[in-house]
Amino acid sequence: MWCTRRLLQLFLVLPVCSIAFGSSDQPAESPTEVVRATISEVFRVLEDPKLQGPGKLIPRRHMLEEVIAGRFDYAEMSKRTLAAYWPPLTNDQRAEFVALFKAFLSDRYAGKIEGYSGEQVQYLGERVEGGYAEVRTKLVSSKVEVPMDYRLINKAGRWYAYDIIADGVSLVKNYRSQFEKIIRTDSYEELVKRLRERTVTEEKKEKR
Repeated sequence: MWCTRRLLQLFLVLPVCSIAFGSSDQPAESPTEVVRATISEVFRVLEDPKLQGPGKLIPRRHMLEEVIAGRFDYAEMSKRTLAAYWPPLTNDQRAEFVALFKAFLSDRYAGKIEGYSGEQVQYLGERVEGGYAEVRTKLVSSKVEVPMDYRLINKAGRWYAYDIIADGVSLVKNYRSQFEKIIRTDSYEELVKRLRERTVTEEKKEKR
């Protein structure tokens, strides 16, 4: 599972905003091209000798956030993660949850990316159905091979990732189950409270 967690980080440490792929007067990129371009750039940052060492940890993470800022739709991911609990929320509540969820994921996986050690990604194919796509890949190292599929949604002619299936496990479904348990046992407000507290704690650690 160490490789699974490692590649998950490639798409998880992101800001909330999304950047468009291409423009209206250019041919749209395929879902595979979107995934390939993002992962290639992430590997470039990880392998850059100028960004190595403990002193470069925070700048390197911030650079990675910028690289993959436009490749993941956190609003779509949040909606799917909360499922039935999303529609009743106000616009302000939705915006807050998206920001907190993004920060939670960024903090949750920030340390794992430092374990990257030259794994390669094989692109096995893509499937497009209407406004949705799935790009199948495999993370390959000298010891293991881990299936890694990316699910994307097309919005205004542009592809955005909203879920990762790592070794058969959906990231969205995983967190949906965890968050639903908290909401049912306590409340939605309790879930938000926990996310806020975790974000504040991690911000304090980063400032040390």
